This record gives sequence, structure tokens and C-alpha cells, in this order.
Amino acid sequence: MGTPLDSREEQVTEVLDRLYEEYPDSTISLNYSNRLELLIAVILSAQCTDERVNSVCADLFETYETAEEYANAPQEELAEAINSITYYNNKAEYIRSACADIAEKHDGKVPDTMSELTDLMGVGRKTANVVLQHGHDVVEGIVVDTHVQRLTRRLAITDEESPTKIEQDLLDIVPQSDWQQFTHLMIDHGRATCTARNPDCAECVLADICPSAKPDAGVDLASGEVW
Repeated sequence: MGTPLDSREEQVTEVLDRLYEEYPDSTISLNYSNRLELLIAVILSAQCTDERVNSVCADLFETYETAEEYANAPQEELAEAINSITYYNNKAEYIRSACADIAEKHDGKVPDTMSELTDLMGVGRKTANVVLQHGHDVVEGIVVDTHVQRLTRRLAITDEESPTKIEQDLLDIVPQSDWQQFTHLMIDHGRATCTARNPDCAECVLADICPSAKPDAGVDLASGEVW
């Protein structure tokens, strides 16, 4: 078991320093060429791997180009096009509805404010943050996905549980200049080492400051369950 630093701010700084060194090229792993493609890819990525989303989107983005085309696509047709994605029926509905609003209310352009984005069906704060950061170069929050949830709790950076509360907690202790990269670094480390079921603590660059590190830690702070 590792020992976290004295304050959460110090813990965040040390975690960032080490992960920047470990993953110098950390960035978004979804493939897209414009804001609409980014929005659709992020909607599809919920509870689905980016690799799968990229594979599906390669064909999807050739079939549909504009918000109006997505909005006018029959539900069954769009669902069939993404049927290897988790919850594909729901996501097809989200995409059609969101794109209808984009076409009708935003002149076919993906909006650039948190409030307008989260008014779209299927778009929560996490999705909106990704679109703002990578589509509009607007960083006003921290994307909290499952990796960020898991790692920040394991590392004793937060004890909040919901993504909304975790984000608000992180905004107070993560330097604003690191808000965007914080998520990418957490995701990369979560995929490579600090996996959900069997983290490789023996090879982890954060093990000595992680109170969840095996074999000495008896409890996974992310889940509260015994290892």
C-alpha cells in the first residue's frame, strides 16, 4: 500500500508529473474530422470502447455527413448501421434527435456552449466537455469517465462517487491548465495499468503514493470492496 501526499493538491501535482512523463503523447483516441463527427463519436462511446466506436464510425461518417442527414435517417436504418455498439437503439435515437435540433435550432452547426450542448438528447456534461474541449477549444470543465472515476478514488484524490460531484471536486484541486490533459492521462493509465478488475500495481508508477495499491492495501478505494 502506498502513502498519498499530505494534501490532495500535492497528490494531484505528483500524479500529473509522473503521468505526463509516462504518457507524453496522451490525447483523445476517437477519430473524427469535424465537430459533428466528434459529437456523434462521443455519444456512441458511452459504455463502449473507443476502438469499436472508431471502427463503426469509419463507415458511418461516409454514409451521413450533415446533421440533417442524420436527423432524416430512419431509426431502423441508423440503428442497423451502429448495431455493434452498446445500446445502439437508444444511441440512434439520441443522434437523430440531437441532429434534428442542431439542424433546426443551430443552423446545422454543433453549438459551443455547455447549456446548448446539454440541451441536446443524449448529451450530458461529460460529452459536452469533450466536444467543447476538442471541437471548440473551450476548456471549462474536466471530463469524468469511468477511468477518471476509478483512478481518482483509488488515489485518494476524491471520495465523491458521482461524475458530477467528482468533477466539481476536481475543479478545485486540479490546475486549470491541466484540466484537459488530466482526463487523457487518467484514461491512458487506466487502460494500460490501473484496470478495473486486475490493476498491475507492481508495474505502476504511482504505487508508492496510492493507498489502494496491492498487495498491501486490503481495499480498492474505487469500489470499497476487498481486493
